[in-house]
Amino acid sequence: MKILVTGAAGFFGKNLCASLKNIKEKKDRTHPGLAVDEVFEYDMDSTAEQLDEYCKEADFVFNLAGVNRPKDEAEFMDCNFGFASQLLDTLKKHNNTAPVMLSSSIQATLIGRYGQSDYGKSKLAGEELLFQYATDTEARVLVYRFPNLFGKWCRPNYNSAVATFCNNIANDLPITVNDPSTELKLLYIDDLVAEMIAALEGKEHHCDYDGLNPVEKADGRYCFAPTTHHVTLGEIVDLLHTFHEQPATLVMPDIPDDSFAKKLYSTYLSYLPKEKVAFPLKMNVDARGSFTELLKTKSCGQFSVNISNPGITKGQHWHHSKWEFFIVVSGHGLIQERRMGSNEVLNFEVDGSNIQAVHMLPGYIHNIINLSQTEPLVTVMWANEQFDPNHPDTFGEPVVPAEDK
Repeated sequence: MKILVTGAAGFFGKNLCASLKNIKEKKDRTHPGLAVDEVFEYDMDSTAEQLDEYCKEADFVFNLAGVNRPKDEAEFMDCNFGFASQLLDTLKKHNNTAPVMLSSSIQATLIGRYGQSDYGKSKLAGEELLFQYATDTEARVLVYRFPNLFGKWCRPNYNSAVATFCNNIANDLPITVNDPSTELKLLYIDDLVAEMIAALEGKEHHCDYDGLNPVEKADGRYCFAPTTHHVTLGEIVDLLHTFHEQPATLVMPDIPDDSFAKKLYSTYLSYLPKEKVAFPLKMNVDARGSFTELLKTKSCGQFSVNISNPGITKGQHWHHSKWEFFIVVSGHGLIQERRMGSNEVLNFEVDGSNIQAVHMLPGYIHNIINLSQTEPLVTVMWANEQFDPNHPDTFGEPVVPAEDK
């Protein structure tokens, strides 16, 4: 399949083209029935000759081209409607009835605050043009009215509040929020691209509109991406400040699968400046080695790394409720555990060349011994709760009493 993407250099276009190329190059194998042979990228610096050639060859067309911040509002109609007309005329010239997808906007409803939107009027004109094209040619057309989009590669200080907030907070720049209670309907770029791939496979989602809201309908006139998020500006900013503070607090907020928070965090990270990509961690160093907290979570404990110098024994304590995993990733050591009130010692020899996880059981005294006399022992540790200095739940006791050694 040869695919034409107009507006290929834009935010949506770059993400879509990257995914299509991954499929073409067999890097993405999640769509085994989809074969992408060519991705034709058309944008403002492309030529009319290229458009002509692409329209001749294309098996599917994504029309993402358009303007949303012109110097003159007349450009809305000239560029959005005008280019759509040029594109469809070129397809007609070559008798190419390949499916055509149109990137429209919820503003095309001309409802409420969009009632006088010149941008919305130009998008609505483009929609009607495409529907008429379908009637004239019997080509399959897919008209999508998108809400606010967000994700990596979105241009800040342009037409996305999320991109601007992510960029400014990541770079310690000020932001302005006039009304934190303002709610946005947001569509994540990866969810949008997933819908576009589904459209290539003939699995797009159809709908009709009830005001501004899409209502799924198998034979609906329009198409839509089913996964969107309704979030207030205040909620967005609060989350972004939490992400910004993570290198200092080490606390990773709750980011459930497919949640807005997870998608926003990925977006935020894409705006980090070079000097923030790496950040220092506090190493607690003594003669025995070092202990460094790596990451804390709100609901699932914390991760740390422990380095023991040659011949050193660490631990020698027990917990009431806390439990841990010890995972030796480098060196050669011995983990010992003994249940309180018992004389039986459990021995686990561990080695970085054979990585395994060992439970530190509640109510069991435990230690870790570096058996090497020359190499450090490196252990990644996970505890089921964050360390609380006011309630450490840690009590010193040797695994092997002195009289038993």
